[in-house]
Parts: sequence; C-alpha cells; structure tokens
Amino acid sequence: MNLAFISHPDCHEHRMGAHHPEQPERLDAIRDRMIASGMEMLVTHYDAPLATFEQLARVHDPSYVRSIFDAAPEVDDVLVWVDGDTAMCQGTLAAARRAAGAAILGVDLVMGDGHHAAFCCVRPPGHHAERRHAMGFCFFNNVAVGAAHALAEHGLERVAIIDFDVHHGNGTEDIFTGDERILFCSSFQHPYYPGTGADTKASNIVNVPLPRLTGGAEFRAAVEQSWLPRIDAFAPQLIMISAGFDGHAEDDMAHFNLREADYAWITRALHELAKRHAGERIVSCLEGGYSLSALGRCVSTHVDELIGHG
Repeated sequence: MNLAFISHPDCHEHRMGAHHPEQPERLDAIRDRMIASGMEMLVTHYDAPLATFEQLARVHDPSYVRSIFDAAPEVDDVLVWVDGDTAMCQGTLAAARRAAGAAILGVDLVMGDGHHAAFCCVRPPGHHAERRHAMGFCFFNNVAVGAAHALAEHGLERVAIIDFDVHHGNGTEDIFTGDERILFCSSFQHPYYPGTGADTKASNIVNVPLPRLTGGAEFRAAVEQSWLPRIDAFAPQLIMISAGFDGHAEDDMAHFNLREADYAWITRALHELAKRHAGERIVSCLEGGYSLSALGRCVSTHVDELIGHG
C-alpha cells in the first residue's frame, strides 16, 4: 500500500493579497520539492472533492457555514474580510470546501484497502476555525471535518488528532472539548497567537505550551512525556494530524527552532502508534508553514515517514 496524496487546483485560487503569508505558492513549493526528492513517484494522486454543507455542519454551526457560503465574492479582485487576517476572494469558497473534502476523502481511502496513509496538500488551512468563527487564515476546520466523518460514516469510536503546528489548534479544541471519542494533542509556542490552550482542563485535550526558541530536544522531550503515553493508552482507531511546519527555524511566523529531523521524528513516532493501534491508518492535513523552501523540505520528509521510508 502506498500513500494517497490529495490536492486540487482550486486550492491555488484562494488569494488574500500579494503580501499575505498564506499564499498559493506554498503548494507549488511542496510539489517542486516532492518532484526533486523523487517522492512524487511514490504516491498516488487524488483530486479533493467539495465538502458538502452537511459534512461541514457536523463540526460547525449551520448558521456559520451558511454565512461563509453567502459571504463568498462573485467577481474577481474583491476581498471580503471575515477576520482581521482572513479574507475571501472569488476562489476561496471552492478552495475551502476542497480542503475539507480532502480530509473526508483521506479518511475514506485509509479506511479502505488501498492506502494506509493520506496527506492532504491543501489550503486554506483549518485548525484555527472554531465552531462559529473563522480566524487565523482558516474558514473550515479540515481535520475536524475529517474526524467527524470517520465517527459518523465509518463507525469509529476513538480518533486521535495530533497538532504540531507552532500555533495552538484552538478551533479543533473548541469543536471537540469534552468529546471523549476524540483525543486532541496540540503543541505550540506560548505566549503567542492565538493566546489559547495553556489553561485547558478538559480530559480529552493534551496541550503542550512551549516557550519561544524551543528546539528539537525540548520539543521531543515534551512530546515523549505528554503525548505519546496518552495516545498509546487511548489506542486510537485512526490518527489524524494537523501538520503545521511553521515551527521550523527558517520560518519567521513564530520563534521555534525545529528542523526537518524533528518533524521526521514526530511523524515516525505517530506512524509507530498507528501501526500498533490503528491498522497503520493516518490522515495528515497541511496547516501552517510559510518559509517556502523549509515547507517543501519538511513536507517531503513528513510524507517519506508516512510512507515508511525513513
């Protein structure tokens, strides 16, 4: 079985202005590095479907979903700002629905017989999108939509969502707090945007706030102490990943000092847990990562570990 690589041309059509860090070129950098590293030939490509209103409304308030559908501009060169850093253009709604749809397709594929893992190479990202709010470049919470699909359509009882983006996955926490079918683990720089997560008390949430300038040794020690035992005890039937690479030392969106080897290490650790408990099933969704060269290298490394070549 090889890895399903899910994307769609519509994901290039979401644009929030020439100087916005969440740009279409992020996907180009990933594809270029996949080709240069030889990884492109080792995956099977799929087009992401459009998530339906009903699929999105499993994790978002229906009135919020409707407001995003209604806010979408119908002409070029118009931006509708739904949050201080999050805007919609004519292509945004389709891109956001494809990004959420990729997570749904990824779940369907790994629950079948053809693939043990899927990587959703999509934008906009999703982990800041709360049940009723867009923020942090995110409209729909892609990984949450995928997890809810796994529960509703595949009858799973335990799904672990692991978020190693440098920013706290506040949206995922907002959606799943108190839902014991979901174990949510998030590491993040603190204090930093969005300023949440350090005081969470919910039993199904494992947050790891880390100080600025955190490097690989500190990150690995925190994960080994806080995440891995909880995931092992939870015995998930599926692992989903919010794969943000903006903690890389070359990324100026935050102040971590992680390297490709650190992302390889956490991916390998999650892969081993998936083998032990989940029939090796992993669905990973792209979140942050804004230094284009570092992003391409990190995703290629991440995919390599998901395949099992590390």
